[in-house]
Amino acid sequence: MVKIRLTRIGEKKVPFYRIVVADALTPRSGRAIDTIGTYDPNTDPSTVKVDVEAAKKWLANGAQPTTAVKKLFKQAGIK
Repeated sequence: MVKIRLTRIGEKKVPFYRIVVADALTPRSGRAIDTIGTYDPNTDPSTVKVDVEAAKKWLANGAQPTTAVKKLFKQAGIK
């Protein structure tokens, strides 16, 4: 099963995330199939950048977004 989820790349106490497509069995910060965006919760308001075409392609191919990514996609206007 393929999931669309967040991978943390920020430093200690300064989180920054990539929105990635990865196999469900890989670790949180393990190998990703594709990187489709970023999420920065440190700005006010939070910054979400998503490659809409890539996200729609992966969703059409059966990738399941996590609950956090669903909320980010809703903010970005995807699905």
